Amino acid sequence: MKKSLRNAFIAFMILLANPHSALAAGNGSRTTTRDFDWSPVMEAIIEVESNGNHRAKNGNQVGAMQITPILVEDCNAILKQRKSTKRFKLADRFNIQKSKEMFLLIQSWYNPENNVEKAIRSWNGGVNYSVKRTQRYFEKVMNILQKD
Repeated sequence: MKKSLRNAFIAFMILLANPHSALAAGNGSRTTTRDFDWSPVMEAIIEVESNGNHRAKNGNQVGAMQITPILVEDCNAILKQRKSTKRFKLADRFNIQKSKEMFLLIQSWYNPENNVEKAIRSWNGGVNYSVKRTQRYFEKVMNILQKD
């Protein structure tokens, strides 16, 4: 019973944080990542990851969003696949705006349905994240989203 109550609460909080997904499903339209406002999620992730410090470092994770070199490579591969000439550099991880651009690019590629829970968990655990291993991180980010 506790688990189902907890899951219902999490689902409610996701809908609260992402009201557009419920509306889009109802009218047959699809909200694209470009149309979706990821700002609250990105700001919550920044708070959890670095407390807003764009110079934060933790091993090979750096910047306000704690971006790894692998994520930069993944972004550049997506850009190449989309036939864009734009490329990110490792130094771009220290730039909050460029970090957010990378986040949005990753979401548009791996999360076109704009699932907030998937975005949070995959940012912490990668594309093939484990729900169990990302639970604490997910709860931290959701707690920040609930405050706003």
